[in-house]
Amino acid sequence: MNMNRALLLLIAVLAMTGCRQSGGRRYEMTADQNAVYYWRTELRLDSTERDFLKKQHINKVYCRYFDVVMQDSVPMPNATLTFTDTLPEGVELVPTVFITEDCMHRRHEGLAEKLVRRICQMNETNDINGVREIQIDCDYTARSRQTYYDFLKEVSHSSLFISHYSLLSTTIRLHQLSMAPPPADYGVLMLYNTGDPRRFMERRSADGRLLEEGRNPILDMRDVKPYLRRLDGYPLPLAAAYPVYLWQRTIHGVRVEHTVESEEILRVKQAVEHERPELRRTVITYHLDKENINRYKPETYEEIYHH
Repeated sequence: MNMNRALLLLIAVLAMTGCRQSGGRRYEMTADQNAVYYWRTELRLDSTERDFLKKQHINKVYCRYFDVVMQDSVPMPNATLTFTDTLPEGVELVPTVFITEDCMHRRHEGLAEKLVRRICQMNETNDINGVREIQIDCDYTARSRQTYYDFLKEVSHSSLFISHYSLLSTTIRLHQLSMAPPPADYGVLMLYNTGDPRRFMERRSADGRLLEEGRNPILDMRDVKPYLRRLDGYPLPLAAAYPVYLWQRTIHGVRVEHTVESEEILRVKQAVEHERPELRRTVITYHLDKENINRYKPETYEEIYHH
């Protein structure tokens, strides 16, 4: 009888472990965290950036290690991060890898193992210790969703991941809220690049009357609002990431700059947290850079990171 009970207990433990790795349902956002993305190709912080991490009590940095892009029909690493500096003591580093959506149009044998091995090698080469999480960023669609989800399972089940890491996270775009959740421990809801870049301009009649007000392609409450109803029931723990960057582009020979007013960021933050209070727990900004820090008042960042 005791042996049977022990066997049943072992099966239950294994089942719960498998559930966490494949479905991500058991992870909970229990601790308040201020975080930031680092999206440059060299890890080097100046005094302004270090001061920002300290003043805003940033305890987690999602650091882009490399991209994975298609080259000659094969997924290959690109734009690999070089380390010339380290994060301040006590700040957790999360290796983050961006994978282009076309890499997930079909399965690539061994890709998951290669990705984890490359992260491990970068950590070992640069004496990065204490890493417990990997994040994968992909703008998957209905076409690529299943392949991407299978890929995430392969990552979390790989021997290198099991022996070195305990958490796998992924990004969630607004349009992905309508799909079944990915097999990760939690997702980061990307509240930026929410609009159609083609709709940024105002539309006026022949006599100059405003027919449609332009939308900010980085973040506009009108683009977020239709998805709010999906937040409460989305069955995956979530954090939230907000934009603080400048987007420059040339349209019809004209240089255009996009930024988001602080009022709009805070309006969206209030709306999503109203629907899903959990999003107050982990607040992230994209991305850490001196120019982005100086773009907003310190009080704005304090409000963004306020729990």
